Parts: sequence; C-alpha cells; structure tokens
Amino acid sequence: MAENKFSINDDKPDLEINKSGGSGSRIWQRFDFNFFLYLIIMWLSFYFWQGYTQTKNEEIPYSEFLQHVDKKEIKQAIVTEKYISGTLNAQDAAGKPKRFITIPLADTDLAKYLEKNGVKYKVRHDSNWLGNFLTNWVLPFGLLFLLWSYMAKRMGGMSQGFLNLGGKVHIHPDSLPPVTFDDVAGAEEAKLELKESVDFLLDPSRIQQLGGRMPKGVLLVGPPGTGKTLLARAVAGEARVPFFNISGSEFIEMFVGVGAARVREMFEQARAKAPCIIFIDELDAIGRARSAGPAMGGHDESEQTLNQLLTEMDGFDSSTGVVVMAATNRPEILDKALLRAGRFDRQIVVDKPDLQARKAILKLHTRKMTLADDVDLEVVAARTPGFVGADLENIANEAAIRAVRENHQIITMSDFERAIDRVIAGPEKRHRVLSKEEKNRVAFHESGHTLVAETVPTAEPVHKVSIIPRGVAALGYTMQLPVEEKFLTTENEFRDQLAILLGGRVAEEVVFGDISSGASNDLERATEIANAMVTQLGMSKKLGPLTWGRRQQLQYLGGQVQEDRNFSEATAKLIDAEVRELVEEGHRRATEIITSQRDVLNALAARLNEKEVIDGDEVKQIINQVRSQ
Repeated sequence: MAENKFSINDDKPDLEINKSGGSGSRIWQRFDFNFFLYLIIMWLSFYFWQGYTQTKNEEIPYSEFLQHVDKKEIKQAIVTEKYISGTLNAQDAAGKPKRFITIPLADTDLAKYLEKNGVKYKVRHDSNWLGNFLTNWVLPFGLLFLLWSYMAKRMGGMSQGFLNLGGKVHIHPDSLPPVTFDDVAGAEEAKLELKESVDFLLDPSRIQQLGGRMPKGVLLVGPPGTGKTLLARAVAGEARVPFFNISGSEFIEMFVGVGAARVREMFEQARAKAPCIIFIDELDAIGRARSAGPAMGGHDESEQTLNQLLTEMDGFDSSTGVVVMAATNRPEILDKALLRAGRFDRQIVVDKPDLQARKAILKLHTRKMTLADDVDLEVVAARTPGFVGADLENIANEAAIRAVRENHQIITMSDFERAIDRVIAGPEKRHRVLSKEEKNRVAFHESGHTLVAETVPTAEPVHKVSIIPRGVAALGYTMQLPVEEKFLTTENEFRDQLAILLGGRVAEEVVFGDISSGASNDLERATEIANAMVTQLGMSKKLGPLTWGRRQQLQYLGGQVQEDRNFSEATAKLIDAEVRELVEEGHRRATEIITSQRDVLNALAARLNEKEVIDGDEVKQIINQVRSQ
C-alpha cells in the first residue's frame, strides 16, 4: 500500500503462585513479627544489662562521694555527664576494691553550701524509661519502617514480598481457558515447528527410542505484536502442561544476586511440575551479550543472572520434559552462549503476516462481532500490508468503537475503512479549518498524486483520496491498494513511484506557479528511494551493479540503520549526481502527465473540493469521463 500525504512540514490475568496468603505474604508476616521481636529483645537486653551494671556498683550519696574525695579514699573514678562511677581504696567481702556509683549535682555552689552546713544529700534523676524507649527506639525505627514500606509499595513490590524480593513466577492454572493453536491465526510455519515440541512433551519416549533428545530451548524471534507470547501459551495449551511465564526484566533488581536467585527458583518449580514449559518474555533484558571486561566493581547483576540461566539450562535433563521457550525482537544483541546447541536449539521466526494470514487473523478477531454483509475482510487485509496481529486486532476494535459511536446495530465496511484510516493516518481533525486557498491547494496536490498513479503503467490502483486533515501535520492523503501481495520491486516500479511521489509538487507548480511546504514528506521519500536504487540495488548504469556503503541494521526486523561510508569523494559526487538524475527524471515524467491531462486534474480537484473524500471507483469514473470527451 502506498500513501502520499500533504503535510504542513510534509484472557484473564495470570495467577501468581504467591497469591494472597501465599508464601510472599507469609514472608512479609514473618518479617513483621521477627522485626518487632528483635526490637523488644534488644531493648530488654539493654535494660537488664544497665540494671545489672548499676546493681553491681553500690550507689552512694553525692555528699558522701565528696567526703571520700576529701579523705583521699577514691582509687579511680569515671566521670560522665549523668553519673560518676569508680572504685574505693577500701575492699569488699571478696577482697576486691569496692565499686560505687553516684549522680552529681550540677550546681557546685549548692553542693558547697549543703556540705558547709553538714547536710547529707543524694541526687536523683527522673527514670522515664517508657518515654525514653518510645523516643529513642520506637519512633525512629517506626518512621524508618513506614518510609521503607511506602517506597516498597510505590515500586510495586509489597504484594510480592519485602523489597520486591519474593517469587514472581506466574503459572496458568488448569481452571483458565486453555489457548490452543486454533486460537492463533497466521504463522502457520511457526505452528508446524512448535507442534513437534508438543509431541515431545506428550510422548518424549518417541525420540528417545531413536537415541535423540527433545530440544531444550525454543527461541521465538519476530517484530513486536506478531503473537510470540500467544504461540508459547498455545504450546502449553496443546500439551496440557503447566506454563511458567516471567518477563526478563523481572529478574533484575537493585540487589546483586536477586536475579540469579529467581532463576534458580523458577527452574526448581519447573522441575517439580515437569512436564511443563518455561517462557521468558523479552529475553534480551537478561540475555544481552556480555562485555569483554568485567564491569566496575565486578560482574553486574544482569551478567550474574545470565550466568545462572546458562548454568540451569546446561544442567537440564532433556528427559524430564521441561521445555524452555523465550521471545525477543532483538536477537542480534543476545549472548552467543545462549544461542549455541544444547540451550536454545531452535530459533523460529514469527514474521509479519502476509495477505492470507492477515485475512485469517481478521476472521479470528471478528468471529464474535456482528458484521454487515458488505464487510469484505479480504479488502481490509489488502489495505493493511505490514500490519501485525496486534494492529489488526486494534483495527477490528476501532471499527466496533466507531459503530457504537455512530449508533450502528452492526459493524459496516465504512466502520472498518474509517478504523484503518485512523490507525494509518491518525484521527480526523475537522476542527482544523483550512482557508479556501489552502483547501484548493491541497485538493490539487492530492489530485496530482492520483492522476500520475492512474497513468503510469506499474502503479497500484488508487483506493481513496482525502483532503480532510488527519494526525499531527497531514492535510490530505492519496491511498493506493495493492492488487496482490508482492515481495519484489522492479526498477521500473521504483521509477513510477518517484513520479507518483512528485506528482503533488508538480501539480502545485503547474496550477499555482509556485510550491509549498506540503511536499516535504514526498521529497524525503523520493530521495530515499533514489538513494537506495543507486547505493544498494545496483540500478545505476554509471555506477554499475555494486553496493556502496556498509549498512548495519541496529534492530532486527526493522529499526534504525547505521551506514558506514566506504567510498571516495569522487564516488560520493557520482552517487549524488545519479540520485539527482533519478529524482529529476520522475519530476519530468510527472510534469508531462499533468500538463497533458490538465482537464482531468481540474476535474479531480473540483470533486475533492466538493466532497473532500472520493474512493477509487469514483476516481476512475471521473478520469474516464473526462478522457472520453
């Protein structure tokens, strides 16, 4: 599907093993009890030790202490702010120096006055042990405990155990509706390979009799939304075995060693429930290739977790009936040790669905919907090339939402058309009111794309033309519908695409005598196509069948591409000249078509100004009507 925009800048949730009242809650309850019991024991020990030391030292009045000082009967003294302790020259019954303790009087003048008048006195201080205990022990530890609990809740860890250290392995119990291969549409090749794993789980003796072993690990590779997790659940549903599901990011915590402990816990539970399936989603979170040297301060948490995973998979006995499945959309960054034989033995690509697979997926997602007779899922599938299963489910849901908004009793084809337009081009912006001049310019711009697309020999037929603003910056678009699913593009088809992309800009030049910023996206796409023809596809006569520049895709199955220049300045100038020549050729072809069929362009623009949206049949009707005159 091609699209030319005129722009301003041109099941139920998994149940946890550690449910409420389970091991995670018990760990937390034990922590509560042990924590407070520890505080009480510490306070009692401190209290009785203080009482023991005080009873061992005989308390004497402060006035008596001063008399001992005058008589030089003090052998040793320890002076603190609250008390004075020490030993006398005299001995006790055991023949050891007598120990004493006394509380001093802070007012020394008063002490001298009392002593002068022969008054014997003692100094006491209030013993508010309960207040001291609450102030010095309970309050600080209580505040720390509350703060700790609050932060644990904010991190989502209270339900799993203290500081998020509890188990996080999830299992689909038998009470949940099982997912089978019938619930997975498309990906037929992947299902065929996975059925072998199901057969091995149901009857492992079949391959053992031949001296082989069942595969230990299956790695599902593909773009996001293609159904990798659903396929793993379908394997478990077909084999009717427990399904352990954990995300790679859940292994990693701030404490070193937690991830490795969780890996051990997961495999221990799996061995106890064999035969079963372990599924690790987003494997790249823990399986990233290890660095050449150790991290700062030794191996970091992710490397320890990866090492533990490698160890556990090595220690697996394939006869136990435990299959490890994982999913990732970035296999190029995984550690090579994970991908060797004996660990993830099989790598299954779950790619974007083709036309028939998209149709099957749409049938699956609309089987519970009430559809009108005019709904053609094959047309919907043809309009959505490159869409994955999650996108198609979203389109079906958007169609149902629009039907409810329009008070339809059933979902019509127009609801699906609007849903596709919303997903591809964004929601309509009818509040964005264009001036009469801008609306007319957009109409001619889109009519230029449409006229060239209906004239060049290899173009896909126009399906819809709109001048209703959509999304952030798109003021209109021309949408083409492929007749059949294609996997190759010829040089002539690329040249025709260049002419179509430049048709909008040429229409503005011919009609208004100047250009606007609305063709910025068209120019960008045209330049990319021309550059790919010259540097990657060998479609330049001057440069020959060579590729120029080493290209490295930073993300598997889509994403950014990094290009390293490996050619001279002279070659770079030649490449620039060839790219310019291809774009200018497309510009010349578009100019010839539009100037020779100006009356058709005017008719298309007039109808767009009138209706704002016209479909492919109406486009052909207008063109044939004007050409026949």
